[in-house]
Amino acid sequence: MQNTNQIPENSRCEQAKYEYKKSSYSEIYEVLQSLRKDEILCDIKLETDDGGVIFGHKVVLASASPYFLAMFTNFSEKNQDQVAIGQLKSSALQLLIDFVYSGKISITEQNVQDLLAASNILQLQEVKNACCNFLQAQLCPTNVIGIIAIADFHDCTKLLTSSELYFKQHFSDVVEEEEFLSLSSEQIVKLISSDELTVPSEEKVCKIFESVIRWVKHDLDSRKPILPQLMEYVRLPLTSKNYILKNVVDDPLLNNCFKCKDYVFEALRYHLHKSDELITIPHNIRTKPRQPSGTYKVILAVGGAGINNEILDSTEWYDPKLNQWHFGPKMITSRYAGGLVVVNDNFALYFGGGNYESTFQSADALDVSSESPKWRPTYEMLVKRQWFGVGVINNYIYAVRGRNLEHRLNSVECYHPWSL
Repeated sequence: MQNTNQIPENSRCEQAKYEYKKSSYSEIYEVLQSLRKDEILCDIKLETDDGGVIFGHKVVLASASPYFLAMFTNFSEKNQDQVAIGQLKSSALQLLIDFVYSGKISITEQNVQDLLAASNILQLQEVKNACCNFLQAQLCPTNVIGIIAIADFHDCTKLLTSSELYFKQHFSDVVEEEEFLSLSSEQIVKLISSDELTVPSEEKVCKIFESVIRWVKHDLDSRKPILPQLMEYVRLPLTSKNYILKNVVDDPLLNNCFKCKDYVFEALRYHLHKSDELITIPHNIRTKPRQPSGTYKVILAVGGAGINNEILDSTEWYDPKLNQWHFGPKMITSRYAGGLVVVNDNFALYFGGGNYESTFQSADALDVSSESPKWRPTYEMLVKRQWFGVGVINNYIYAVRGRNLEHRLNSVECYHPWSL
């Protein structure tokens, strides 16, 4: 009788090696954390300048932090059981050591700056990134200048980019805060010279001009010599002639500065030449409009078909500066296979397309420069079409060929969006 429990000879040979991988090490770190708290098997004691004492295991700290790895392998501390850690608060160091053992940390408004500074020194990149994400989520006109300074000091590139962009996009609100007056001369020049400032209209120039004067007056003796450099970037010619005559011409700060008076006369000449078609207007940085509403290039995704073949009515846009996608306003009509164009960097037009039952000739427009953009219907196409080619040449929109539900098309139609 054959023994059914016996493993065949060939099978035993094939199973000569078996690899097993542990799925989680959390229980090991729980034990290590318990040993640390009870000061058992600890081989290092960290002391901070404010009197804090924290026990740990060199191998654990070195495995998590390049700072500790270098300290315990390449420097004299490798043979010591007690090390002084300067520049760090004991409360921040305690939270970071707890994170090394547990993988958890709580970031608040009260501790974020200390944690960012400490994680930067200890090279705990995960915590540093978490602090930056926390600060980015807290951005508002009252704190953005302070966050810019923090990001710059700790070399937080992404946070610095996003906070500077926030400043430019909320310029009108930020300049009303006291923090604005604390900007350095380098910072104010960098800001005023930017093409991306967002202010209500360069009658928006009024706001920029007034903020420059306010900043200079806050510390008049030291800042007055910088005024000509700042006025170089204030685009006075693009504001109204009435505003210049009423608010700029008689300003005592400008009247006492020859270079500034030159900029005022330049703005008045600009308006004089603008009314005479025979005179060529000189162009420079002060006559160049800033980007509309502080805008810059983004990627727009509209409509289409979803993963379950449902027809979408959503709008999304990708911000390459922040590396983030954002949701926009919902469309009036769900559609796919239509044409999407942007005209003058201000208006998006989505037209044609259809669903699984019909082809559309309707068109919807979106004013992307508006503070609260919404899709609205505009003039219909001449022919129902989908799956067609689109292009913009000299602000004329072209729809080329395509098809409807019955047959292919070989026609072309053109639309000039004056009425958008």
